[in-house]
Amino acid sequence: MVHETIQEDFEVYVHDGEVAFGAVRQVSPDGRQEIVVYVENGGDFTVPLSAVRDVHDEKVILDCAKLDRKLREAIGHAHEREDPNIADKPDEPPVD
Repeated sequence: MVHETIQEDFEVYVHDGEVAFGAVRQVSPDGRQEIVVYVENGGDFTVPLSAVRDVHDEKVILDCAKLDRKLREAIGHAHEREDPNIADKPDEPPVD
């Protein structure tokens, strides 16, 4: 159920409404049916387009069950190095 064409810099999620874990770096490199996703604190991963559940509002939602183990592990560690005072409130500016 894709509503929008995937583009570079779209944020990437496994569940809509949660904090993004990364962003799209490339779409269909060399014509392959995949995207390259940068995972925070994890680097670049190749994701088959068959693992894309939805695309809307410049967000790419992935089907976690269709991702390889290394990518799922990287997603689980994506926000470990963030300041917990900011990471808990991603849409609110930090308070001095």
